[in-house]
Amino acid sequence: MRLRHADGTTVHLGYCTNVHPAEELPGILAQLDTYAVEVRRSLDADLLGLGLWLAAPVAAALAADPAARRRLRHELTVRGLEVVTLNGFPYAAFQAPVVKGAVYHPDWSTPERLAYTLDLARVLADLLPDDAARGSISTLPLAWRTPWDPDRADAARRGLDVLTAGLAAVRRDTGRTVRVGFEPEPGCLVESTGQAATTLSGVDPEWLGICLDLAHLACAWEEPADALARLRDAALPVVKVQVSAAVEAPDPAGATGALRRFVEPRFLHQTRAAGCAGAGDPADPAWAADDLDAALDARLPGAWRVHYHVPLHAPPEEPLRSTVPVLRAALAALFAGPAAGCDHLDVETYTWGVLPEARRPRGDAELAAGIAAELAFARAELAALGVAGGVGVSS
Repeated sequence: MRLRHADGTTVHLGYCTNVHPAEELPGILAQLDTYAVEVRRSLDADLLGLGLWLAAPVAAALAADPAARRRLRHELTVRGLEVVTLNGFPYAAFQAPVVKGAVYHPDWSTPERLAYTLDLARVLADLLPDDAARGSISTLPLAWRTPWDPDRADAARRGLDVLTAGLAAVRRDTGRTVRVGFEPEPGCLVESTGQAATTLSGVDPEWLGICLDLAHLACAWEEPADALARLRDAALPVVKVQVSAAVEAPDPAGATGALRRFVEPRFLHQTRAAGCAGAGDPADPAWAADDLDAALDARLPGAWRVHYHVPLHAPPEEPLRSTVPVLRAALAALFAGPAAGCDHLDVETYTWGVLPEARRPRGDAELAAGIAAELAFARAELAALGVAGGVGVSS
């Protein structure tokens, strides 16, 4: 969906397709028919934005075949879909039965991660609508925090230099600008905006910046306005926002049964106690655990936030709640001022298939309805900030 900020900026709002499992082009198109087209119709939107996820093999095939890219763009257009952003964090098999730490490989110390991201940039340049100002790609925040050493750090920095040059080459070749945003995430080398300001200092802000996932921001117990100021001071632009919410347990000791219903085998659910915000290392085991079951065993002190994306419009049952208040504060800090803080917004709840049984969609229609409800929720939150449809803008 296209919305309009008061400064005239077109704000693109869509949903991330990493919730769907297909990794080959025919399957991707089939799942767009099953879900995305139905979501667009439910929202009565002329255009629906997608944060398209392409696994590495299909990205490489598309990057090598201009005719295939043209066909894909045509297939999107006839369905009333558009793509201004790609999710380049998972490399492959993101909806496998067990993902856990595999999602962080290959990391930015490897040539495979660089090649994948440049393939995505070449693909996106040809998928962008003619009137889109730019494209964006989200990627992992360099690597999981361990193991990491000076040799890997040097390799990653060289990779970012090549990435910058490659993005500039894409613009020379196509006339389209594509930027890459590193996505701080609990447990990674860059977990917080403070770590981003240090670890990513010196990158070229014309091409590289931050993908701000609002569930991750909440799990770091960061105050949104302060976090955004920190990024501005570090000359790290917010190139993309993932509109997401995490699980919060104000009193974990009284919510053990409810929390155990969120323990599941597919994804990591890094857990952070409130004290991590003032710790020198936010992954310090005194305040942090790399998965929810480990946090329950360790009995971390104080209130918890759990890296478990929950539907924006449907918070978990009491005594748990979601971090939607952090989401609202972040959107206000980004959009309540005289200028739009970001023009690419992606609702990213990839966990529908592993939600506690009572909350899990039963069939394709329920999943499409849930995604539509999340987008309607996000659209209403933005409208309250003056970011809404208007003349010439799809709503």
